[in-house]
Amino acid sequence: IETSSFYEGDEKRAITYIWMMGLGGYCIIGRTWDEYVKAIEYISNYLGLSTDLRLLMYVHNLGYEFQFMRKWFNWVKVFSIDTRKPCYALNDYGIEYRCSYILSGYSLERLAGDLQSYNIRKLVGNLDYSLIRHSETPLTNDELQYCINDVLVVMAYIQESIDREGDITNLPLTKTGYVRRYCKRECMGTSKHRNTKYREMISRLNMTTDEYRQLRRAFAGGYTHANVEYSGRTVENVDCWDFTSSYPAVMVAEKFPMSSAELIEINNIDEFERNIKLYCCLFDVEFINLESKELYEQYLSVSHCWGLRGYHANNGRVVSAEHLYTTLTDVDFRIVRRMYEWGEIRIANFRRYRRGYLPTEFVKSILKLYVDKTVLKDVKGKEVEYMMSKAQLNSCYGMCVTDPCRDDNRYENDVWSVIGVDIETAVDKHNRAMGRFLFYPWGVWVTAYARYNLFTAIVECAHDYVYTDTDSIKTLNGDMHSDYIEAYNRHITTKIEKAMAHHGLPVEMTRPKTKYGIEKPLGVWDYEGRCSKFKTLGAKRYLYLDSIGHHLTVAGLTKECALEYMLFGDMVHRSVFDEFSEGLYIPRGKCGKNTHTYIDSEHSGVITDYLGNKSEYHELSSVHLESADYSLSIGDEYARYLANVRVIIERG
Repeated sequence: IETSSFYEGDEKRAITYIWMMGLGGYCIIGRTWDEYVKAIEYISNYLGLSTDLRLLMYVHNLGYEFQFMRKWFNWVKVFSIDTRKPCYALNDYGIEYRCSYILSGYSLERLAGDLQSYNIRKLVGNLDYSLIRHSETPLTNDELQYCINDVLVVMAYIQESIDREGDITNLPLTKTGYVRRYCKRECMGTSKHRNTKYREMISRLNMTTDEYRQLRRAFAGGYTHANVEYSGRTVENVDCWDFTSSYPAVMVAEKFPMSSAELIEINNIDEFERNIKLYCCLFDVEFINLESKELYEQYLSVSHCWGLRGYHANNGRVVSAEHLYTTLTDVDFRIVRRMYEWGEIRIANFRRYRRGYLPTEFVKSILKLYVDKTVLKDVKGKEVEYMMSKAQLNSCYGMCVTDPCRDDNRYENDVWSVIGVDIETAVDKHNRAMGRFLFYPWGVWVTAYARYNLFTAIVECAHDYVYTDTDSIKTLNGDMHSDYIEAYNRHITTKIEKAMAHHGLPVEMTRPKTKYGIEKPLGVWDYEGRCSKFKTLGAKRYLYLDSIGHHLTVAGLTKECALEYMLFGDMVHRSVFDEFSEGLYIPRGKCGKNTHTYIDSEHSGVITDYLGNKSEYHELSSVHLESADYSLSIGDEYARYLANVRVIIERG
């Protein structure tokens, strides 16, 4: 659909002025919801559809369209990953709407660019969204073609997916569904050839309710932060290094919980040290008089601590605290011990798991995807296979940390609601699930190992370290740290070779070659080049200049739009690096973001379009969109900390 948003007095309003539906390569167009309901009724009757015999209809960003059409139909079942974000919705006409955005993970423009068999492009600029239109507004040929192409792109994408998978029923609901299906088959076998050994192994890996809660407390994602010594400063000649597939590498090289947890009592420091050396360990810890050893970086996140008293923070990271509680793995503790010192420490709820490599079947699946991603890149005729293997490799970790205890987001009687999960019931169901082939703790340790590897570089670079994000580091004086890079790469290569010997797999799977004959070893640091200028204002906020040009990353901004305004808009009287600072303001329409307001009530009226034509409108529910502006603020707490650090640095 295409919509217009406007104000009626002080009230926000939004209307649909055209809808497009693709069937069999053709595009059907209508201008009102009454017309759409009649079209669906006709299709349902003609095809004899029912809730058992369904027509699947893909919608790109179903959540948006669903908000407009939801009260026009009776819904038999709606499955949603979050409030107002349905994966699919089945109405009583036998139409099952599915979200092609959730399936692909790509915008329409990116989706069109990845098409292999169809030459259809997402048109850009043909439709001016600032103009008010209604169902009687005449549309130009260019505007109609813009609307039609959006549907043709989705149809082409779904057709290519059907051609690849063999049948529309083989298309999963989500992007991770592809890799989940592939890995599950490789691990568990098929109905004809069941891998009973794997099934028996996974059935012994269970969690208790308390253990699940503790694992949730311990779980953290990638580590993203800036060295406070350089925050707010423009620095030159910054070298950039990336891990080659960081998460897949640790899934191959490291050892993970391979038993159910054993809850034990820790009586002294020797017992603690012995256990974290020999087992994968999970525990709650109380620190008293905690203090960071280093000025340039800290590890513990304020959001993962409780009972915090008398603390100071560096952009969300704990610098010091008189008292705090947190939950750690043995891997996290190794980082904490390097980065902090403390007065007292107390350990509670100590769980240990037998430590071992991930199952060979799972490791082999990961490596097959890594090999395909490497050898198929830039190979003509293998573009689809390359894209699929790349996406699936990145999803191998994600499916490990899929939360087994998610709240139920329901849509019933025209109302969204959230039903809180009963954790004890959900954990028990998860343990007993016949189709389960993963163990939730694996995912918790994957990110912990990746953070540990990243911190080896942060500690090595120390005061040269500038910025890090999950699997990458930016540092000054890169040449001075080349010995570390080489030593780390030898170390991870040795660990991976040892793991491959354990699995009985060829080590060549971990160092495949590109079509150009270049070897790509898994897990090593890879040099990404040098930024001539770099400036960060904290996590997920940085600007840099390299040989290609300027690049901007700011959470909440569309980088292309904002950067274009900063470079060519009203701000060109100063250096873009000077403008990128506290107080930066990007006006409406320049930052590429919209504010969404969900309107759940029915509204009718008369609207005048941009041509002066009046028309009646009637919407049962809708979404109002308006351009957002953006103001960059680093926060008072962070600003005070930066000021204090500046004083410390100036005093030497």
